[in-house]
Amino acid sequence: MSAPIIEIRDVSKTYAASEARPALADLSLEVAAGEALAVLGPSGSGKSTLLNLIAGLDRPSRGTVRVAGTAVHALGEAALAGYRRERIGMVFQFFNLLDDLTVEDNVLIPAQLAGVPKAEARERANGLLTRLGIVRHARDYPGTLSGGQRQRVAVARALMNNPPLLLADEPTGALDSASAAEVRELLGALVAEGRTLVLVTHDTGLAAQCATRVIELVDGRLTRDVRNSPVAVAR
Repeated sequence: MSAPIIEIRDVSKTYAASEARPALADLSLEVAAGEALAVLGPSGSGKSTLLNLIAGLDRPSRGTVRVAGTAVHALGEAALAGYRRERIGMVFQFFNLLDDLTVEDNVLIPAQLAGVPKAEARERANGLLTRLGIVRHARDYPGTLSGGQRQRVAVARALMNNPPLLLADEPTGALDSASAAEVRELLGALVAEGRTLVLVTHDTGLAAQCATRVIELVDGRLTRDVRNSPVAVAR
């Protein structure tokens, strides 16, 4: 097993002192480089809180969060922005694409923020769109695409700066069954390449197809942690 890329130690997160229970309670977790972790659990179990702590979008009330050696819990706002730009690719349930920008321009945003030269960024974007089978839509706008195509654009954007860690929050949650199958196949292919993935989902089919490990949270606590053999899908 590779060295951990994510190290979470004794993390608790409480959003208000009046809450009956914390969103996360004394959670410790390691994720190895190259591992694909699916996080399951009912609504309110702490899944999205865990993802937000890894992404540096939230801070723990107690405990430490380290990603690739970086103490994420201790970073200031400017450093957190750089951390997300360089270390994290994020895929969201509702795509978070800018409808007034073309597909290509949406994908280019992370490289522009990172100061990548324009010609290099466009070459990189073209390569990703080609690889993900949507290069013919480079000049189209997101609103003209299917849900599955828009999620492919979101994945291309997440991969633009070649981050060591890909985070996905319910990536099939807003999709019809055909589009969801496309996204399962896509994420499965990325996992087969050795990408490190943390996936929050209610979609057990997605977990079965993509994850090398499955954990379950209930009331902010880890209740299950099992290894999984992803189901290969022919392209």
